Amino acid sequence: MNIKDNWKAFLTKRTNAYLLIITLIVWIACVYFLSRFIIFVESRSGVVLNDPFFNRFSAVELNIPVFTLIYGSLITCIVYLIINYPARFVVALQAYTLLVIVRIAMMYVTPLDPPAGTIDLQDPLVFIVGTGTKITRDLFFSGHTSTLFMLFLVTVNRKLKYTFLVNTVLVGLFVILQKAHYTVDVLAAPFVSYSVYKIVFYLNEKYFQKNNSLS
Repeated sequence: MNIKDNWKAFLTKRTNAYLLIITLIVWIACVYFLSRFIIFVESRSGVVLNDPFFNRFSAVELNIPVFTLIYGSLITCIVYLIINYPARFVVALQAYTLLVIVRIAMMYVTPLDPPAGTIDLQDPLVFIVGTGTKITRDLFFSGHTSTLFMLFLVTVNRKLKYTFLVNTVLVGLFVILQKAHYTVDVLAAPFVSYSVYKIVFYLNEKYFQKNNSLS
């Protein structure tokens, strides 16, 4: 089946069309709120953690490989899901939305200052949605690492799946080497992503998309 046939089959069920619209609205609202919330996070002081791993090296600037891997993976996954798996595309949007909500909650209760000697992550997208504010305190947990691991979870194609897993490991390592995140920020990210994905996948199989094939 091609993209037209896949989406026609998916949208034949009116409930799927409603689910897609609601998912998009909630996703946009959460991403917008995150952009405002990050500005709040940046305005408050936090705690500097003692990360014993950081005593072993000086920060290395790795912005180009980090964002090449992140945005290359994101674009690839979005195109792949839109063309082949509309139902899973909706699951991916929902999972990312819940991930954003959980991350907002975690950042709120864990105010942190960036590590000593950090090199800022110069994410062009975050800079734009953050209205030009320099972002350094959106720390626990790593949004980039958790998002990449989410791509691994939502992808069916074996080669793409493990490409995203390798990219997750690389980006997690790179942001630690750049001291843009504490080690605990990165280590916690996949566990949060996995929990969020399992919740969203279960709800879709049980209630939202119980008549759709999510495999």
